[in-house]
Amino acid sequence: MFRGPLAAVFAHGADGVVSAAGALPVPPASDRAVWAEDRLDGPTVGDLLRRAELDRGTPWPQPLASAAARVHRDGDRVGWETPAFARQHRLSRAAVAAAVTLDDAWIDEVADGVQLVCEQSSWCWPAHDDALARHGSVLAVVDDPYLDLGAGEAVAQLAWIDRLLGEQLDERYPGLRARIRREARVRVIDPFVARRDWHWIGLDGDVHNWNPWIHGNVLVAALQLLDEPAEAALRADVVALAIEGLDRYAASLPGDGAIDEGYAYWWNGACRALEALDLLAFATDGRWDAAPAVAGLRETIAFPHRMHLGGDWYLNLADGQARPPRDQPWHALHRAARRVGDEAARRHAVAHRSPGEPLATEREGLGRFLRALTDEDWRTAVPGSSPLPRDTWLPSTQVLVARAAGGTAAGLALAAKGGHNGEHHNHNDVGSFVVAVDGVPVVVDAGRPTYTLATFGPGRYDIWTMQSSWHSVPEVRGVAQAPGAVYGARDVEARLGESASSLSLDLAPAYPAAGLVSWRRTATLERSPAAGRVVVADSWELEEWTAGEEPPTMVHLLLAGDVRLGDGEAHVTPLDGARPVVVRWSPDVEAVVAERVLDDPMLSDVWGPTLTRLGLLVTGRRRLRVTIDVDVHLDREGR
Repeated sequence: MFRGPLAAVFAHGADGVVSAAGALPVPPASDRAVWAEDRLDGPTVGDLLRRAELDRGTPWPQPLASAAARVHRDGDRVGWETPAFARQHRLSRAAVAAAVTLDDAWIDEVADGVQLVCEQSSWCWPAHDDALARHGSVLAVVDDPYLDLGAGEAVAQLAWIDRLLGEQLDERYPGLRARIRREARVRVIDPFVARRDWHWIGLDGDVHNWNPWIHGNVLVAALQLLDEPAEAALRADVVALAIEGLDRYAASLPGDGAIDEGYAYWWNGACRALEALDLLAFATDGRWDAAPAVAGLRETIAFPHRMHLGGDWYLNLADGQARPPRDQPWHALHRAARRVGDEAARRHAVAHRSPGEPLATEREGLGRFLRALTDEDWRTAVPGSSPLPRDTWLPSTQVLVARAAGGTAAGLALAAKGGHNGEHHNHNDVGSFVVAVDGVPVVVDAGRPTYTLATFGPGRYDIWTMQSSWHSVPEVRGVAQAPGAVYGARDVEARLGESASSLSLDLAPAYPAAGLVSWRRTATLERSPAAGRVVVADSWELEEWTAGEEPPTMVHLLLAGDVRLGDGEAHVTPLDGARPVVVRWSPDVEAVVAERVLDDPMLSDVWGPTLTRLGLLVTGRRRLRVTIDVDVHLDREGR
């Protein structure tokens, strides 16, 4: 048995968990002191009921076999996932509507949705299923269910419905809850126990966001649905296995709480772990309260506000959007911050609580929605401002974020990273940097396009957003960075100071480039003038090129906004009305620009129709200095 940092906290064994009748931290719909409409948040319930009413009388979304097969034909995931997700969202809306109103018509809607989910051939998302590899089938094999994120989400949704509406379902649809339990056993619980080679457990030491996401959902199912006396031993075994899995994840968290998958995946990685542990604390009457006791868990609660650039913008390393959806489960962060006493993280969460607007939605999952609706502290939270710390240095991932002044997004901010090219959801981006002005990125990381089968296959680095050629890093003699953990930074040093903060590192090991001895990059945020100045100084050593004409060496900067190229400078008018900036370099360095048309909404919804790559040709040189300042003259001229 694996023993990590949770082992001591959970030393009492699975017999510490209370009975199924009270193991989930949401009261049933029969508790009208909680679920009467006038006791809940009005804007949230009103929005939910309005949208749920639009569903009634319309056909339920239906994921089709032809859409599932497309994953293996052309890589498309969206055709199957979109109706499958829409079906679950509709069911969640119906469940909450039923809990609020206790109207038989809404109970009927819930029963229809539950039956459809139970009849669905597989809960596994087709892009994850191993049916083709194991059985030669492009469709799910019902006798060999695959336990993935989708299966975990489906079983947890049914478990929360069982907790919320069990009494009403028994009265109007006797036998339906038994069907839920049957499907949960066959599709999730039994495979979880019987097959212990799931890659997401992390037996090989590679632990990523699937681990807490699935283990947390398995916990929900076990605590609620394994409620027969004959299942007591199985319930204890499942809980123990889930805890052991979560322990592997907790052990993988560095002491600084950094997530190499980036901010976007924090919500479905570290946050899922915190939610699972919060569930265990509730289910044991507080006896198993791990988050305050484990350094990595405490520190990761600060990760979202440490990656915050300003407004809706975040540092988007790996497969993340720089402007992610706003409707994250902020209540979960708020709850975790309260539990460990992190006031800055609590402030960041409540900064996203907007009175008069829904405090959460069903899109993040039914369990999360129910927790938000019934969390009185979240409902009554008074909004404030995000902390916006002046400096953040995360040594485990070698990420620096520095801004002109703490507590404000005004002026320039610099984010720079070292790390390696074998990180989770990796992009080849060792040594890349992002610059924001007034909280809005202007030297940017593009993020990721819509996921397809190729995204996580051997063709991943054929996708332009994953390549170093489209990050703000050098390309050495025509050679880009290579994927793999061996391709990383060395001699990394961060310096945090009152007048300046910087990250210095050697990028050479990230390149399989002939003759590259060293490439020293130092990215600095200078705090004078008041708005700040970013200086990126590169110096490099190359062995002499003797095989004909030397291939070009370029330093790239990826820019968002309107770009006007001048002699030794580029003027950029950023998005969102942020102040313009000017990028400067020696005028004798040739500059070229390439415009990238964005035809994928995952990118264009963030950046608009295009991004611009600025290339500085430095073949034959050995140093380059680039500065970025607020463009005072253009700002005065009205941009």
